[in-house]
Amino acid sequence: MNANNDPAPLARRFDWNLLHTFIAITESGGITAAAERMGRKQPSVSNALRRLEDHFGKKLFDRSPGVFQLTDAGQLLHRDVVDIYGTVSRLDTLMRNIPLEIQGHVRIVMASHVVCSLFDDCLSRFHKAHPMATLKLDVMASISALAEVVAKRASLAICLVHKQNAKLKYQGLYREFFGLFCGPSHPLFGRDGLSTLDLKGHSSVSFLTDRFDDVLSPVALVRATAELDQHAVGRSSHLEEIRRMTIAGLGIGALPVHVVARDVEDGLLWRLPPYENPPAIDVHMVWNPSARLNRAEEAFLKILSEQIDLSPLEQRTYS
Repeated sequence: MNANNDPAPLARRFDWNLLHTFIAITESGGITAAAERMGRKQPSVSNALRRLEDHFGKKLFDRSPGVFQLTDAGQLLHRDVVDIYGTVSRLDTLMRNIPLEIQGHVRIVMASHVVCSLFDDCLSRFHKAHPMATLKLDVMASISALAEVVAKRASLAICLVHKQNAKLKYQGLYREFFGLFCGPSHPLFGRDGLSTLDLKGHSSVSFLTDRFDDVLSPVALVRATAELDQHAVGRSSHLEEIRRMTIAGLGIGALPVHVVARDVEDGLLWRLPPYENPPAIDVHMVWNPSARLNRAEEAFLKILSEQIDLSPLEQRTYS
């Protein structure tokens, strides 16, 4: 584009007060009346009109004897200037009507038993910064959580991810490791010096996604390597229910090591082999970039995303 035809430099040089004077002249029907209306001297208003006409290179008023009216160019300018000036004059009112305090509702859909101190800290930060905003945390299977985000019914999801959807954005929240456990009534409970050979043929409980073709495929591989009975006697999409069935002695269950550490200390669960190189599973924050978020949703997403970026993965890894 030719620099002389570029409107940007003209806009930067333009004195927008001239438009206010132009409107006053038009509505008052003359320069003298406009000067009285604006509390200015008549030469000052005349000079403003001359500068405006020089800027556009057009006569804006027909000022022949006994006549003072808009030219065609003046009518065109007046039509657009009224809209521009009306918009500018409303800005102060619009800004006053925007509440200083962020309000709104944030719905987060989550895989069961998300245990992550960074996420908890972000909940606290968000509430302290925006106490008028509300939160709802819904627990469901990861596949259902992702569907809610795709459908724009949820602000974001905290869940496991098998295959990424091109319509969504992903950010790794934390990494956890799974181990095999049994409950107090299980014959292997309390026994030391076990190997994976000792697990062969024992019954198991598993997640619905604990399959070779799904998100918990590394866990499925550990179960298969230990030669557990592949016919699970209990299945669920919720970690709490896998924990319940494992403690109840239905079978050996795979659970996140850091999540059930207290259960091990309390004698409710017993860690079984393999002890080395446990399967690592990543938990993600997922959101829909095409969703129109309210101010509260935007604020929470910003807080969580920034804290993830500031925290090295090692600090978000639970061994």
